[in-house]
Amino acid sequence: MKSHNKKIYLASKSPRRRELLRQVGIDFDLLSLRSDPARGIDVPEDVFDGELAQDYVVRVALEKGAFAWQVLQQRRQPLRPVLTADTTVTIDGDILGKPGDLAEARAMLEQLSGRTHQVLTTVAVHYTDMAEHLTQVSNVRFAKLTAQQIAAYCATSEPYDKAGGYGIQGLAALFIEHIEGSHSGIMGLPIFETAVLLRKAGFQV
Repeated sequence: MKSHNKKIYLASKSPRRRELLRQVGIDFDLLSLRSDPARGIDVPEDVFDGELAQDYVVRVALEKGAFAWQVLQQRRQPLRPVLTADTTVTIDGDILGKPGDLAEARAMLEQLSGRTHQVLTTVAVHYTDMAEHLTQVSNVRFAKLTAQQIAAYCATSEPYDKAGGYGIQGLAALFIEHIEGSHSGIMGLPIFETAVLLRKAGFQV
């Protein structure tokens, strides 16, 4: 399969994913999936009963990709590789999504405090007959957090648009004692795995 395009589509609203692609020189256009925000989210991100974190991130990333590819064809836009991703945090068998309010953000940070958790990011690429994915798993150990640290962090805007209620690229970097895995994967887009999939789609990285 050959792609002679010099750009891909990024079907994600995450500013961190945009930043990471620019960092390694991958040119992209944003693929907006909804023109009317009142219509709701593009792909439901509810967790199925008993669903494991690894199965969850794969399912959601692939569903986002399939939907994005369908939108691209419906709009008759030039066909290029479409990149999607999903990130989740898991500990004690729980899947920690984005906290909906202060209480949820505080509870998540209390659960992560002084312990090691996993951050899983699945990246998916759709292009013509290709629909492939890779998942990157990192271990992250938090220092023991005080109630004052948690309250101060929850008073910022950082926890509320990020899985697990924190962002490694922001103030929460102060909480992290050790990581084992991919820094970019923890941010939301594992660059190595992304490059592998784009090369399989014929895109030069």
